[in-house]
Amino acid sequence: MCPERIAVTVDEVIEVRELTKRYGATVAVDRLSFTVEPGHVTGFLGPNGAGKSTTMRMILGLDRPTDGEALVNGRRYATSKQPMSEVGALLDAGAVHGGRTAVNHLRCLARSNGFGDARVTAVLDKVGLREVARRRVGGFSLGMRQRLGIAAALLGDPGVVLFDEPVNGLDPEGIRWIRDLMRALAHEGRTVLVSSHLMSEMALTADRVLVVGRGRLIADTSIAELAEQYRRDVLVRTGADAELAGVLRSEGARVDEVPEGGLSVTGMRARRISELASAAGILLHELTPRSASLEDAYLDITDDAVEYRAQGGVR
Repeated sequence: MCPERIAVTVDEVIEVRELTKRYGATVAVDRLSFTVEPGHVTGFLGPNGAGKSTTMRMILGLDRPTDGEALVNGRRYATSKQPMSEVGALLDAGAVHGGRTAVNHLRCLARSNGFGDARVTAVLDKVGLREVARRRVGGFSLGMRQRLGIAAALLGDPGVVLFDEPVNGLDPEGIRWIRDLMRALAHEGRTVLVSSHLMSEMALTADRVLVVGRGRLIADTSIAELAEQYRRDVLVRTGADAELAGVLRSEGARVDEVPEGGLSVTGMRARRISELASAAGILLHELTPRSASLEDAYLDITDDAVEYRAQGGVR
């Protein structure tokens, strides 16, 4: 029977070291190095064809690297004696025998790893599939298959979790559910790596992001750092725009009027603007730091790594 998780050890990390994968003349992953640590959700981002899925397969020992190595808990995952208790993974929601029921699919996995039926019931409850547990998987929607794949990944109560595009096929309620689940797993101290090509989704889910393009690491940063890097300006509204503009310009800031009212201030932080306004006796009505959207930031970062790019409009 699978024991209840009490604590996650500090060794439960994913380490990728100079990882390379070639298919003939094609380089799918090119000297990729990064570390994924416990306690937060790490987003693995990149355009389609960037090498995300190939990297995950090499971490799990499903593909052999051409060079470099991928380690889980300090060793190759293929050498683990309790694989499902160390790592839970969802790479392909369709990799299920359609003739089996959901509960029998999970029971087969559980028994092969020494877990009892109580654990199967627990994960079915966790992913919301208990009511359809005795239905054949062949009749499941893509979203239901995603939930079943997540249930399988959680069977061993693992300290490391990998999800490849887990929101595919989920409705809005399901997307919120998987987002909350990943955050909860990280909050418990687990190592969570989730791949996506949607920055908008990762902005709501991940704490850190690894951005890859053409098999290479482009960025390794936090969501907050990325937003700061693409900080645009500070929107200020007050009853004394002209007076405040003079004060800020005298301190070296660039100040432009906003057509809908207010001031756009660049070259100065919101806190400093507030301090100067207070010293001048000017009451602020609004003080809003503004950044480019994280989706725009992502598109800028990956601009040179897009493999297929549409040209012009459709006629």
